Amino acid sequence: MIYTVTFNPSLDYIVKVDSFRLGEVNRTYSEKMLPGGKGINVSIVLKNLGIQSVAMGFIAGFTGDEIQKRLNDFGCESDFIRLQSGLSRINVKLKSNEESEINGRGPRIREMDIKKLFDRIDRISDGDVLVLAGSIPNTLPEDIYEKILDRLKGKNILAVVDATRNLLVNVLKYHPFLIKPNNHELGELFGRKLQNDEDIIRCAKELQSRGARNVLVSMAGEGAILVEETGKTYKSPAPKGVVRNSVGAGDSMVAGFLAGYLANRDYQEAFRTGIAAGSASAFSEDLASKEDIQALLRQIETIQRRS
Repeated sequence: MIYTVTFNPSLDYIVKVDSFRLGEVNRTYSEKMLPGGKGINVSIVLKNLGIQSVAMGFIAGFTGDEIQKRLNDFGCESDFIRLQSGLSRINVKLKSNEESEINGRGPRIREMDIKKLFDRIDRISDGDVLVLAGSIPNTLPEDIYEKILDRLKGKNILAVVDATRNLLVNVLKYHPFLIKPNNHELGELFGRKLQNDEDIIRCAKELQSRGARNVLVSMAGEGAILVEETGKTYKSPAPKGVVRNSVGAGDSMVAGFLAGYLANRDYQEAFRTGIAAGSASAFSEDLASKEDIQALLRQIETIQRRS
C-alpha cells in the first residue's frame, strides 16, 4: 500500500477574476474548491492512474470535514487524525493578470495528536510506500520527518520525500528511495545558482553520496533529470503544451514516477511517466487525468546520458 502524509491539509478556493484591482470590489467569473496539500495531490493523481493509496495527516473543524469528503469523492482512501479544536485552513488561489495566493495558518497540533500519527505510521509494513511531502506547520517539531523515518528503520519501506532545505537534508541518512527537489531548491541546498545540466547532476550525485537512492530534479519548462541508484542519468525535455496551472505539477510528477516504477520496477519508464504526469497537471485546470498522461507519454523521448 502507498501512504501519503500531508501535515497541514487545506481547502483550496480557486477563483478567477478579470483584471484584479486592489482595494476595489472584484467579481469572479470562475471558482472551485478542492482538497489541497502535496500529499493529497499525490493521492489524487495516483487514484486517477488506478492506484489506491491512503492519505494521512491532521484535519480539524468543518473545513476538515469538507477536505475529507472531497478527497473521498475522488475515490481516495483516508485515515486522518481529527484534532479536537481549530479549523483546517482555507488557501485562496487568485488567478487574474497575475497569480496570487493567501495561505491559512492551520490548527494547533498537540503532542497527543503527534502520538496518534506515530501509531498509524507504526502499522506501515514491509513493501509499503510512504510519501512525505511539503512543509510543516510551526506547531510540529522541526525533526518530524526524521522521527517518522527513524520509526520505520529496519522495515523494507520505499520512502519518498518531497521537501526543501533541512527537512530534506536531515533525512538523507535514512536512505529515502526518492527525493524530488526542483532545480532552484537543489541550488539552495548548495548555496549557489546551478548553471547547467552538469551542475544539477553533480549536486544530485552529492545528495546520493549522503544517502538518497534516486534524485529526481524537476526543471519546469526545461523538463527533468533523474539520477538513479544504479548510476544511470536520464534527461528529458518537457512535452509541448500551454501551461494553465502552477499548482500540483511537482506532486503529480511524484505520483507518476511511483506509478511507472511500481508497474515494472523500470526507472526509465518511471521517469517518463513522472514527466508526463507533471506536465499533464501543468497543462490542465485540474490535476492530471489518466487520459492526459497517456497522451503526453507518446510525446516524450528520454535521453540517456553517460554517468
